[in-house]
Amino acid sequence: MTKTAFSSLLMAPVNALMRIVDAPLRRLQKATGISGMAAFFLAPNMLIFGIFVLLPLVINFVYSMTGGTAFFLSERSFVGGEQYARLFSCVDYLDPMSCQEDAFWTAVGNTFWFVLLQVSLMILASLVTALILNRGLVARSFWRAVFFFPVLLSPVVVGLIWKWILQRQGLLNYILYQFGAEPYSWLTDRTWTFAATIGVSIWAHMGLYTLILLAGLQAIPKDLYEAAEMDGTRPARVFWRITLPLLAPNLLVVVVLALIKAVQVFDEVYVLTGGGPGTSTLYLTQYIYETGFASALRNPGLAAAASILMGLVLVVLTLLQLGVGRRSENKGKR
Repeated sequence: MTKTAFSSLLMAPVNALMRIVDAPLRRLQKATGISGMAAFFLAPNMLIFGIFVLLPLVINFVYSMTGGTAFFLSERSFVGGEQYARLFSCVDYLDPMSCQEDAFWTAVGNTFWFVLLQVSLMILASLVTALILNRGLVARSFWRAVFFFPVLLSPVVVGLIWKWILQRQGLLNYILYQFGAEPYSWLTDRTWTFAATIGVSIWAHMGLYTLILLAGLQAIPKDLYEAAEMDGTRPARVFWRITLPLLAPNLLVVVVLALIKAVQVFDEVYVLTGGGPGTSTLYLTQYIYETGFASALRNPGLAAAASILMGLVLVVLTLLQLGVGRRSENKGKR
C-alpha cells in the first residue's frame, strides 16, 4: 500500500464525519448569513462566559444587598445599601481607626501602597531586564527561561519557598550568620515584611512582563537603530525617542495586567505572612476572604460589597489607562 493510499484510508472516517456536519451548517448559513454563523460559533463560549462570569457577578451583587451570616440567599435578609454604608462609615478616611470597618480601610491603605510601589518597581525591573535580554548575550535563551521560570510556579509554592528563606531559622539568616551577622526576624518586622511582600511578588511575576516587553523590543525595526547610530545619536536619546515610544503599546499592556494582578494579590502573601504582623500586610483580597469565609463573625454581604467596590476601582483604572494609551497613540499618528 502506497503512502497516499494509506493517508486516504486514515482520512476516510474524518471526511465522512465532516460531510455529515457540513450539510446542516450549509443550510444554517443560507438561512442566517455570515453574521448568523458567527453567532452560532460564539454561542457556546458566550454561554460558558455567562454561566461562570456574568452570573457569579450578578449573584455577588445580590449578596452585597443582603445581611446575616447564612450562605444561602433564601436564608438572608434584604438590607439594601446598608453594607456599602457600613464600609464608608468613617470620621476621617485617612485614619482607619475612625471607621466602623477599620480593617477594610487598613486593607485599602496597604493595597494602595503595595500597588503603587510594586507596579512601579515591577515595570522598571521588567523593562531593564528586557533591554538586557534583547542584547546579544551568551546563552540568551537560557537567561530568558531563568527569568520566566518563577511564573510557572504556583503562588502557594512561591510563598512557601520565600517563607523558608526569610523565616528566623531560614536560609537568609543562615547566610548572614556565616558572615558573623545576627539573625533577624524578617517576617515579624512591619517594614521588612511589607517590603518582602513587594519583593516576592515582583520575583514571582516579572518574568511574564519581561517577555511581553522583550517581544515589543524585537518588533522594533533594526533600521531605526542603525540610522540613529549613523547620525551619532546618544544611547539615552535613542531610548527616549525610538525605543520607548514604539514600546508604548506593550508597556500599556504590562501596566494594565500588573495593576490588576497587584490589586488582587492574595496567595503568596497569605502563605508568606498571613496578613501580619498585625495588619501590616493585610490587603483587600485577604480582607474579603476573611470577612466572607474565614472569620468567626463572617459577613458574606459585607465581603461581597467590598469585592464590588474593588472591581469598580479596577474597571475605572483600566479604562483610564486605555484612554491615556489611545490618546498617546493618536498623538503619535498625527
